[in-house]
Amino acid sequence: MQRGAGSAVRAVAVAVLAAGALATAAAQTPPAPATDSAAAPHAADPAHGKAVSYTCLGCHGIDGYKNAYPMYSVPELRGQNPQYLVIALEGYRDGDRAHITMHSQTESLSAQDMADVAAYLAGTPLKSGGKPAGALPQAAQVCVSCHGQDGIAVAPIYPSLAGQHADYIVRALNEYKHGGRKNLVMKQFAGNLKDEDIAEIAAYFSQLTPSLATEPRPYTRLSE
Repeated sequence: MQRGAGSAVRAVAVAVLAAGALATAAAQTPPAPATDSAAAPHAADPAHGKAVSYTCLGCHGIDGYKNAYPMYSVPELRGQNPQYLVIALEGYRDGDRAHITMHSQTESLSAQDMADVAAYLAGTPLKSGGKPAGALPQAAQVCVSCHGQDGIAVAPIYPSLAGQHADYIVRALNEYKHGGRKNLVMKQFAGNLKDEDIAEIAAYFSQLTPSLATEPRPYTRLSE
C-alpha cells in the first residue's frame, strides 16, 4: 500500500511539473502575426484612390451637383480631413448613416481602399489661420469647439465646414436630429436646435474662407 501510494504521489508530482512547464512555454511563445484581414491599412495611396473612386466623381466631381431625393447639394470634399472622410465612409458602410447609394458604394471597399479614396478626394486639407471669422452666431457657439471658428476642424477626426454647401449642412444636422445619422454627441446637440438655428449655423459656415471645394479633376476610366 505504501509503495503504491508513493508511486501515485510521484505520478501526480510529475504531472504538475509537466503542466507548469507547458504553461511557461505557452506564456513565452510569441503571438502569431496578424492576418492580412486584421492588419491596419498601409499609408494612404492617392493614386490607387483615384482609380478606386471613379464612380465617386459621378457626383462629387461635378460642381453644384444635387442629390435627387430629397434635394440637396452633394458635399464638397476637396480640402476635407482624410481621417474624417474614412470615418464617414465607414458610417455609410455600417448603416450608421442612412443613404442607400453611399451604402452600396462603400460595402465592397476595404479599409485600405477607404484610406486611399479619402486621401485622393481630400487632397491637401484646409489649414486654419487661427483667427475668428466675423461675428459668431449664438447658435454656432458650441459648433466651433470641434469645427473651428473659421470652419476648419480642430482635429482630423472632425469635418471642416468652411465653404460647405449651406443646404448640405442643413441636411446633415437634420439627419443627426432625427436619427438618419447615428452619433450621440451630434444627436444631443442637433436635437435642441430649431429650424432657424440650423439655418443660421449653415449660413455662417458656408460663407467662410478658405473653403472646401469640388474635386477639380473629374475623369473617366478611359481618360487620364
